[in-house]
Amino acid sequence: MRAVIRNTTLPTGSLLPATRAHAGSLRPRPRGFAQVANIDNISKENDKPFTVPIAETSYETYHFDPPPYTLETTRDQLKHLYRDMTTIRRMEMAADNLYKQRKIRGFCHLSTGQEAVAVGIEHAITREDKLITAYRSHGFTMMRGGTIRSILGELLGRREGIAHGKGGSMHMYAKSFFGGNGIVGAHVPLGAGIAFAQQYNDTQNVTLDLYGDGAANQGQVHETFNMAKLWNLPVMFGCENNQYGMGTSAERASASTDYYKRGQYIPGLRVDGMDVLAVLAAVKHGREWVRAGNGPLLYEYHTYRYAGHSMSDPGIAYRSREELQSQRSNDPIANLRVHLMDWDILSEDEAKQIDREVRGMVNREVELAEQMPEPEANSDILFEDVYVPGSEPAQRRGRTVHETYY
Repeated sequence: MRAVIRNTTLPTGSLLPATRAHAGSLRPRPRGFAQVANIDNISKENDKPFTVPIAETSYETYHFDPPPYTLETTRDQLKHLYRDMTTIRRMEMAADNLYKQRKIRGFCHLSTGQEAVAVGIEHAITREDKLITAYRSHGFTMMRGGTIRSILGELLGRREGIAHGKGGSMHMYAKSFFGGNGIVGAHVPLGAGIAFAQQYNDTQNVTLDLYGDGAANQGQVHETFNMAKLWNLPVMFGCENNQYGMGTSAERASASTDYYKRGQYIPGLRVDGMDVLAVLAAVKHGREWVRAGNGPLLYEYHTYRYAGHSMSDPGIAYRSREELQSQRSNDPIANLRVHLMDWDILSEDEAKQIDREVRGMVNREVELAEQMPEPEANSDILFEDVYVPGSEPAQRRGRTVHETYY
């Protein structure tokens, strides 16, 4: 049966939506999440495992057994999931504000609304697993170990940014995180190469190779599928389908929007990308399947971006305000929060306290990022990182032969 996956959106100026029936409340009416959990079975100890349900509408499969519709977790992990998603949301809102103040220039792609994908994936893998993605990467960068100040510093073009102020919004890197890549779809073959290295070195780890629905029709993506299947590479491809490639809806761009079936000979799974628990359970399940030597998988994370494609896009020229408004009842952060309250994991006061702590922490990180120095305007800085240290040639050319740098 086709899963009914509903999505939501928020104006970038607010952390959580408020409907008329729930204005001022921390308990919006959730959709998509499993609605029943036996509170008596939930441990009162923060680190003791217990099981929570996953909604039956969370998955659609293609030649692949679905993940279990339960997830073993702890109170600590559930609180951590909530804090991580809230932190990404606040960080993106801070970037939005800095851009509007004209302190961030150039491209800036925000992931507000898609936090459950980055957070759910990271909580399902290890630091030794590898991840590569496209340019909507701030949340992934943070989850892979980047600090908020280094991410915001990079957006501000500062020397202490995560790429020394040279990468901007689209090019951020951390250990086991290969970007942040600006050319649509071009990183997907690179992800297969990373997985090949893992296979060659017998590391028993996997690569998460993520791209957007806007890249799903590219030839290089399908060529990579073929090679990955031929060699049974340990890679989990993931189409982060936020339903719009720039300003074009998926329905207008793709003859088939069942992106999880695009691998043909590669098993696939569509996941409710607005449910962090469903994402976590699905990626854990898929990771073990791939590690068992079964070859690649193709996941589709069905999600929604609240803002425009980038900060220069108001996001309302190609979708109606009614559509945006209709999405607000399924926000991934609000959904998780209401369930944590229902399961007696968090009280309303505790949730508000986390929100205050995150807001204060992000504000402090913004201040520190703004205090970072700008890169010096000299040739040493300009040519830095072009070559591996110690391998630099005796001379490097600039734009013309007359700009040769010795």
